[in-house]
Amino acid sequence: MSVYVIKYHPAVKREDIPKLSQEIRFRIKRIIETKLVHEPEKYGIPLRGTLKKYWKLRAGDYRIVFKVKDKEVIILGIRHRKDIYKYTSRRISTSGS
Repeated sequence: MSVYVIKYHPAVKREDIPKLSQEIRFRIKRIIETKLVHEPEKYGIPLRGTLKKYWKLRAGDYRIVFKVKDKEVIILGIRHRKDIYKYTSRRISTSGS
């Protein structure tokens, strides 16, 4: 089983993670380390529409939106399900990912 390298969009570390409670942070970290590091396509669900090249992973009421590129998983957003797609779309349009 191959291991993927996890990379974060700068806004995830600056905006998303600090807003999470300690409990949610721990849960999301565990999900990333157990699922995304080893088999992101197995656990993730492909997105549609403007986010067609991206994937999502549920973590309770939160969503992790990511892109798989070679052996890298690039995390573009970790937010509550009501906000995630709006913020992720902005990040994609500004970063050109």
